Amino acid sequence: MNVMIPKFPLAHLIDVALNWLTTHFAFLTKAMSHGVSLVIVGITDGLLWLPPWLLIAAVSLAGWRVAGRRVGIFCALGLLFVWDLRLWEATVETFTLVLISTLIAVMIGLPLGIAAALNSRISRVVMPVLDFMQTMPAFVYLIPAIPFFGLGAVSASVATVIFATPPTIRLTALGIGQVPADLTEAADAFGSTRRQKLLKVQLPMAMPTIMAGINQTIMLSLSMVVIAAMIGAGGLGGNVWQAIQRLEPGKGFEAGIAIVILAMILDRITQRIGRNSPATHAK
Repeated sequence: MNVMIPKFPLAHLIDVALNWLTTHFAFLTKAMSHGVSLVIVGITDGLLWLPPWLLIAAVSLAGWRVAGRRVGIFCALGLLFVWDLRLWEATVETFTLVLISTLIAVMIGLPLGIAAALNSRISRVVMPVLDFMQTMPAFVYLIPAIPFFGLGAVSASVATVIFATPPTIRLTALGIGQVPADLTEAADAFGSTRRQKLLKVQLPMAMPTIMAGINQTIMLSLSMVVIAAMIGAGGLGGNVWQAIQRLEPGKGFEAGIAIVILAMILDRITQRIGRNSPATHAK
């Protein structure tokens, strides 16, 4: 005899909660969406206003100064190839989305990571939430973003921030937690306050690990590019999405190569910044 167990109404409860939040707080999120949209459009238009060759030269010079000659040359050749593929505008749009999302993720992730490292109670609350955020499929984050922020780059940025923030929090907490105890004890012996110890000892020593977390946040942001195109984010993800819909594998492959080039440039530069930190030189 089969016993029918009543189904827990999780979907209904989530729908009710989202409807209530949308009804009572949508005016705030719409206003925030307008502001963020202006920032995204402003940065994109500003970068597109510059001649492509000038921006390529600036990025290549920055890559050379930060990460060495090989990275500088790769930046130049890679971006020139993207320009030749007629994907410059889409690449700039994608870079802007990744830049905004990463900045917001770092602004959220660094303080939470520091708090989790310094307070075990906060850590016990934050870490299970991060497990939930990292295991939830990325597509799911697009569902609540649309009613609050509408279609477009802002919703894509919000979903990207939720998806990409955990590595910054985790690795910030890990880096501070791995600071040698004798250094923190020495700081205490010299009468350092908690703030001085954090700013002058723990954060500088943890910087390579923190930069690794930021690097992973950037990579996860780029991985959301194609997914975010499903809600009108545009950029290179939009090109890939259009190629899928129109069965144009060549154009999709071109956009994919451009995403890889952008990811490699950002990866090499942020990795070298972490290696050039004072803690790395101290070792």
